[in-house]
Amino acid sequence: MSRIDESRPFHPVRIAVLAVSDTRGLSEDKSGDLLVQRLTDAGHVLAARNILRDERDAIADQLRIWCADPGIDVILTTGGTGLTGRDVTIEAHRDVYEKEIEAFGTVFTIISMQKIGTSAVQSRATGGVSNGTYLFALPGSSGACRDAWDEILRFQLDSRHLPCNFVEIMPRLDEHLRRK
Repeated sequence: MSRIDESRPFHPVRIAVLAVSDTRGLSEDKSGDLLVQRLTDAGHVLAARNILRDERDAIADQLRIWCADPGIDVILTTGGTGLTGRDVTIEAHRDVYEKEIEAFGTVFTIISMQKIGTSAVQSRATGGVSNGTYLFALPGSSGACRDAWDEILRFQLDSRHLPCNFVEIMPRLDEHLRRK
């Protein structure tokens, strides 16, 4: 159950969106467009946007560059999460993570099961943190991105969410990681 306390201040988050596809360009990136629309409608800031082919090293390099950018708090990737040999987004994310948010994939699967039944086992999602930046890999379908945003991320990235959210723990996690 997600609760928003309207009496608390809203703090916009700076979010980068990366689409992973061998076949699409930015003009055909409907899932990226959906995420950009959802995050800006929620009051957050689009900090960067890009599209890359399904190349593990290139994806990981882009994630590292954005994690090092103090103007980016969160990275959302869409695509490249399937089960074919070319789908390497999950692996690229895990190459970058300092810590994995294991429950994100689990919660996403539960939500997907409610929408698409057991076909949810064919779709992977993950979340993690690196250098104080939160990263989430979402499947490439618009429906999956909509579900991830509407059911999980819009709450967890809202500073008014109770009892706790990523925005609230970002400064504490960042400080902890710097002391390592």
